[in-house]
Amino acid sequence: MATPTGDTPTCVVVGATGAMGAVITARLVDRGHRVLAVGRSADELDKLSATSDLITPCRADIASDDAIGTIGAAIDGPVGLALFAAGLPVRGSVDTIEPSALALAANIKVGGVARLLQSVRDRLVEGSRFVAIAGSLGIEPGPLDAGPGTANAALLNLMRQIGALYGPRGVTTHTIAPGPVDTPRLRALIETQSAETGVPESEIWDRYRSKTTLGRLPTLDEIAWLVETLLAPEASVLHGAVLTADGGVRHGIL
Repeated sequence: MATPTGDTPTCVVVGATGAMGAVITARLVDRGHRVLAVGRSADELDKLSATSDLITPCRADIASDDAIGTIGAAIDGPVGLALFAAGLPVRGSVDTIEPSALALAANIKVGGVARLLQSVRDRLVEGSRFVAIAGSLGIEPGPLDAGPGTANAALLNLMRQIGALYGPRGVTTHTIAPGPVDTPRLRALIETQSAETGVPESEIWDRYRSKTTLGRLPTLDEIAWLVETLLAPEASVLHGAVLTADGGVRHGIL
């Protein structure tokens, strides 16, 4: 494998220290890609970057406009992939959620994607991929999904706008909308739902699994595979698409 240089495209991963971001980062470096790992925790970034010389840590809070300059200054060449994989610390139904938390969710999920775009836009080249992890709750929300449902719906709209703006420049945009994936965030969500409804957590888990026609929840490795697949030249045909990697949770025809 050739030694990466400043001319080698970088993969920028926002949320790289999260459960999903870490698995995606590991898969990318295993395939020889350089990764600029963006996260808020210096300790977690140090742990992640210690696993590979191809990982460069970048401490930045994607909820702050300061992240634009911080991320931009850390990039030393073209960006082949810019991925937003940050999760939301917001849970609950519209009855229980603090209304201000809806603004927080939008600031992270929608504002964060805008910040990522502005930090990498001068480094995007023909064939670059701009990817966001949204969620099927933005398309088919449940009654207890006020934060993620609302924020992801707005993100789907924003990604469509970015696609219309950057597609003609040869930069393709892709939105991945996984269904429930077994992560610490999902476990916390199920705990909240159980507390709100009085339904045992095991029963809620069974409900999640039964909603898939696959009979199981998607895995983090499968989502990471999909992200890596988007780096193939042929993936340009998926420009502007919402990729519902949910194991058959979504029921809409379109």
